[in-house]
Amino acid sequence: MVQQWVDVRAPSDQEEGTRSQVLRWLKAIGEAVAEHEPLIELETDKVTVEVASPASGVLAEIAKGEQEEVSPGDLLGRIGPAGALPAGPGPAAPGAGGGGMRLSPAVRRLLTENRVDPVTVAGTGEGGRITVDDVLRAVAERGPDGASQGRAPGGKRQDGQCAGGAPGAPAAVPSHKVPHSAVRRRTAARMVQSLLHTAPHVTTVFEIDMAAVLAHRQHHRGEFERGGVALTLTAYFVRAAVDAIRAVPEANSRWTDDALEVFDSVEFGIGTAAPAGLVVPVLRRAETLDLFQTAQGIGDLVRRARSGELTPADVRGGTFTISNHGVSGSLLAAPIILHQGQAAILGVGKLEKRAVVLEHAGPSEPGMPGQQDSGDERIVIRPRCYATLTIDHRVLDGEQANRFMQVLTQRLGNWENRKQ
Repeated sequence: MVQQWVDVRAPSDQEEGTRSQVLRWLKAIGEAVAEHEPLIELETDKVTVEVASPASGVLAEIAKGEQEEVSPGDLLGRIGPAGALPAGPGPAAPGAGGGGMRLSPAVRRLLTENRVDPVTVAGTGEGGRITVDDVLRAVAERGPDGASQGRAPGGKRQDGQCAGGAPGAPAAVPSHKVPHSAVRRRTAARMVQSLLHTAPHVTTVFEIDMAAVLAHRQHHRGEFERGGVALTLTAYFVRAAVDAIRAVPEANSRWTDDALEVFDSVEFGIGTAAPAGLVVPVLRRAETLDLFQTAQGIGDLVRRARSGELTPADVRGGTFTISNHGVSGSLLAAPIILHQGQAAILGVGKLEKRAVVLEHAGPSEPGMPGQQDSGDERIVIRPRCYATLTIDHRVLDGEQANRFMQVLTQRLGNWENRKQ
């Protein structure tokens, strides 16, 4: 047990400018806590980070409440010895009435700002705890005079009264507010900054024949599964994109005021849908991997993203990104907004069978790139998808972007001839 107060601070090993948000406190003021026991959860860079208690004692002070933003090294709270609590706070039972309620600082602030008595708010949180949404709901149900908006017991509006509370006034459209999460606010700010204030976006669109890839995948899927790895189409796109980066190194770079910084390794961001939203964990040194290692690395990142096990280091340092939006049915998405500090992002649409006109190159298969044209044409059904490359036009021009996509398209379209 500590004999003096000990500061609890946000992790300082974050990139400069990183902002976090307090997701929730795992202890209330006055509760005992052991050294190294999880004390607070921070939402940062689209991952959740637990901050452990630096000492054993009681949570004596909360300096940053739930939903408040923090910077690296900020004071979050303090651990003190039992009996050393400041005047006022103390252990509170969840669901207790009046000032004894266990309320987060964010909830207390909303209650005060809107002059809401907490005993009138039905808590829906754990153990009947009042949440921010509960307070906002209570505020929305009040009229301009602070009373209920003409609602009868059970929440239904009384007959003959308009939403605004004044007879004959136009009825308001029912609504409710959902506070922005830290992830949503940061994503919005970065997307606006990237699109409107940083990089001029240009997108080129190609259509890719995936027959060779699907045949290779069908032949090798069992072999990969016996090794504990799922062979996904994303792995093929990553390998082909690495080849395209070798042909156009500027695609793996970033713009600076005095020079173009071309990265020597490919730190490949993999856009992944996770419970907290879209996250982009990074596959390290993708240029050194083969197809099996690529599929294995992607599988591990996706699993940890969806189970909430990513660390801040897992989502930092990407130099090029793929967004496989086709997994959710999208045919084409353009432009996909660039991640700040990157020069290009590859988008992959839904794979589907399409009727295409191909030139006949002989008695065997329809013509492929590089085969001789015999003058004959025929309609065939082929598995195809759209792929887009959105670029920072300060870094790349149209010829370079098209060269990148030509290499990508040829590698995937002729996979059986590609050195694995």
